[in-house]
Amino acid sequence: MSGAEKKQAAGRRSMGRPRRLDPDTMVATARRILEEEGLDALSMRRVAKELGSTPMALYHYVRDKDELLMLTLSGTAGALPRPELPEDPRARLLAVSVHAHEVLSRIPWVLDVLALGELTDRDALWMVEEILDCAQKCGLSPARAVRACWTIWQYIYGDLIFRRAAARRAEHPPSRRYFPEMITEEDAEELPRLTEIKDRWRAYAADYTVADELDAIIEGLISRGTRGPDEAALPP
Repeated sequence: MSGAEKKQAAGRRSMGRPRRLDPDTMVATARRILEEEGLDALSMRRVAKELGSTPMALYHYVRDKDELLMLTLSGTAGALPRPELPEDPRARLLAVSVHAHEVLSRIPWVLDVLALGELTDRDALWMVEEILDCAQKCGLSPARAVRACWTIWQYIYGDLIFRRAAARRAEHPPSRRYFPEMITEEDAEELPRLTEIKDRWRAYAADYTVADELDAIIEGLISRGTRGPDEAALPP
């Protein structure tokens, strides 16, 4: 067999047999796509193309896209050091909540993955455990502790989504602003409070800290949750 024939035969073999994939490289590729282009850009086909392989080859390592996303999430929270936490359960609850917000603010692509449902990073579950434990030590029942955890998460997620949207608007400012500029003195009768503070709205909104707002939320959750019987825990 001539040299040219050997090259052709080798080429045919390589075309028929996809290269062996490295799982770590596969996960790193998926994470890069998420970081640079977002969740909508990620697919098994896209990852396979990036790796010079086929989508079917990926299924030897993961069952589906959800499992790939779980692997991509794995270790993201653990990559950041855990903070020193106070002993007092009320202060500890606030510290863990603020830390969760800070962690997610550093890896914003994770928000889109978490929004899919029950996908999560196991290394982040210690924060959920801490919130539940602290909430119960503050006097909440298990049922109210779960609802408190859910409320805190909803605030963190919502705040970060709005912050991300604000950052995008800052990069591409709109041609005009609609709120609160749309409020005029003619609205004073129908919207007296808005009319009164419209010129100071942005200054008030800028004077806003996550820790303070989480503190207020936690205070309300504990105050309400320890006031009376927990209806959800009562027998039907």
